[in-house]
Amino acid sequence: MNSSISALPLSILNSANEALTQRLPSSLQLKQQLPLSNALTQQITAHRQAVRAILNGEDQRLLVIVGPCSIHDPQSAIEYAEKLTRLAHDVSDEMLLVMRAYVEKPRTTVGWKGLAYDPHLDGSDDMAAGLTLSRELMLEMTRLGLPVATELLQPMAAGYFDDLLSWVAIGARTTESQIHREMASGLSMPVGFKNGTDGGVTVAVDAMRSAAHPHRHFGVDSQGHPAIIQTPGNPDTHLVLRGGHQGPNYDRNSVAQIRTDLARVKIPSRIMVDCSHANSGKDPMRQPAVFNDVLEQRLQGDRSLIGMMLESHLFEGCQALSPTLRYGVSVTDGCLGFSDTEHLLLNAAARLRLQR
Repeated sequence: MNSSISALPLSILNSANEALTQRLPSSLQLKQQLPLSNALTQQITAHRQAVRAILNGEDQRLLVIVGPCSIHDPQSAIEYAEKLTRLAHDVSDEMLLVMRAYVEKPRTTVGWKGLAYDPHLDGSDDMAAGLTLSRELMLEMTRLGLPVATELLQPMAAGYFDDLLSWVAIGARTTESQIHREMASGLSMPVGFKNGTDGGVTVAVDAMRSAAHPHRHFGVDSQGHPAIIQTPGNPDTHLVLRGGHQGPNYDRNSVAQIRTDLARVKIPSRIMVDCSHANSGKDPMRQPAVFNDVLEQRLQGDRSLIGMMLESHLFEGCQALSPTLRYGVSVTDGCLGFSDTEHLLLNAAARLRLQR
């Protein structure tokens, strides 16, 4: 893959107490270096519309966001994407599979921040190379025919690959952020807001209401200049349940209460369940149990449950960053292995077909 766009020379400020700066290429430059073809642009538009149709109840398929907790190795990411492409075809009558291509990771304190920040996994933080590699990988996944999803954490980074995305997550730590709500209001694809880490949905509901409205906000244009950004508002948002400090929130009683809360503020009941995080007690091998519980609720008639999210890699578990990494194993949250993921989704598709 091509990584020819590099950062401009380091600029050191006069005072040792001030931050160092290093200029990056603009998002426009990177998009011109790694452009979308007309055919891929049309494909992404169709994928976004397919996700919207599921959110709006026009398409009865299940939306499944599935893939690694984070991408750290291009080779294993593409191998996973190739496997997922075949699986997506096999279940396409009952599910729309969207590849998780998470290149930014929120950290509670410190730690590896993701491929876009530190692609060499060594603390060098070569962000110019990271942005280039992230775009290259998302382009390759798109060429395979997959819709692509990511969590947008740093609004300045979003412009480097927003044209490739069919679905976006705003995470539990950033759902309350006005900056992220403003950003979401200008995105051209559906956005899922996760509930707060306390497990409550009020913050996410407020975020959806905010993102639905037009905003004017400070930002950076495609050429890297400070700008006033005017957004149209995003009608294609929904809630993502990920549990909280008190435990899971995907059970029938919790979902029923959340539907009531959404109806009270006149927000459509469009709910996705994240089968990982607090909903699985941070045990990746519990994800199938969560998935099947939510699937059963849907089979029993709860159409507010429009989809699920799974953390899945080539092989199960996770590992700490080290000089000798096991291939296809997550370096952040633990994941379900692909064989178990395939078994879970094929069985779910079979159960859904029986209901037809």
